[in-house]
Amino acid sequence: MNTLPTHPKFAVVGHPNKGKSSIVASLAMDDTVAISDTPGTTTHKKSYPLKVDGEVLYELYDTPGFQRARAVLAWLKQHDVSADKRHEVVKAFIDAHRDDPRFTDEVELLEPIMNGAGIIYIVDASKPYGEEYEAEMEILRWTGQPSMALINHIDTQDYAASWKQALGGYFQIIRSYNPMTATLAQHIAILESMAQLREEWTAQVKRSVALFQTYHTQMVERSSVVIVSLIQRALSYVARMPLESESADDTAKDALMRAYKETLRKFEAKAQKQIDHIWHHDHMQKEVTPLGFEKMDLFSEESASVFGLTRKELLITGVTGGALTGAGIDLLFAGHTFFIGGAIGAVAGGIGAFMAFDELSDIKVLGKRLGKRYLETGRCKTEISPIFCSDACSTILRW
Repeated sequence: MNTLPTHPKFAVVGHPNKGKSSIVASLAMDDTVAISDTPGTTTHKKSYPLKVDGEVLYELYDTPGFQRARAVLAWLKQHDVSADKRHEVVKAFIDAHRDDPRFTDEVELLEPIMNGAGIIYIVDASKPYGEEYEAEMEILRWTGQPSMALINHIDTQDYAASWKQALGGYFQIIRSYNPMTATLAQHIAILESMAQLREEWTAQVKRSVALFQTYHTQMVERSSVVIVSLIQRALSYVARMPLESESADDTAKDALMRAYKETLRKFEAKAQKQIDHIWHHDHMQKEVTPLGFEKMDLFSEESASVFGLTRKELLITGVTGGALTGAGIDLLFAGHTFFIGGAIGAVAGGIGAFMAFDELSDIKVLGKRLGKRYLETGRCKTEISPIFCSDACSTILRW
């Protein structure tokens, strides 16, 4: 008898370089998972429990890919046993080859399964199905553990139809899931499928789904606060520099504007880090592409004609289109799913576009203060007040 874990556990297994680690990172909401397009990055199994308020909802194992599946299957088939005894043969293989360097990867991936973890088998539907995968699937069937298959699409080619036909002979459940593009609804659908793998897990995983939805809403609300605070801070910021003379030349004005814009960009970077922390992406190494076209950025008035929008439309589009309805709010599950791009950049971009118009801020020379004159720019005349709707995803910009 296999020992059932106290909470649902799932071993994510498959051929090397099929997106196993990305799927673990997505489902476990953990950016510390090592992800690479180089085969063999994962060399040892590692546990990634999903916790909410200190409680483990479920646990995922990232595992190495199969390396010598045909040799393992050949060893198993040397033992002529009935189907109800096959799992014992798999255990015997693990015990016999635990210190055998030829089968290190297979032992690592099979151990959590034989300790009670359900199987999530990952395939890449952008690659054609081949018979070499059948040895892997047959080994997994020998374990006797409940299993499901996830069809990932790493590239643009689509061989999903042949994969579904082949997988249907081995797995109870077959689902499509791309961790880079999955929506919240698709993410939850996968969790609900995982709940069906074992009757004893159904209630607990479904409870996990409810807690996860609540937690996701909280993260959306916290993100909304950060984004609105960024907008308010940016639109109310004033840059000031002292002057020695009665007037300011172009050099001084240019220096002030550069400092002004640089500070706004720092506001954006700080908000980005706060969003990263909220969505558990503190360890993420990412490359953010600044918004703009070549030498023109969204601070330029030219951007207004390029986008064909009024000042108000451009700000609302930059904020709600880029940050609140796309990668900014659905950070975990949309587009970046797990890789943040220019989410907050869209917000600051919208602000920058708005700030490019003359009515926003004039460069002014202020009167004497403590014997000095100051050059000043900034502070929008428009006030923004956020209202969070019941779905926690809508911020209304009131003018």
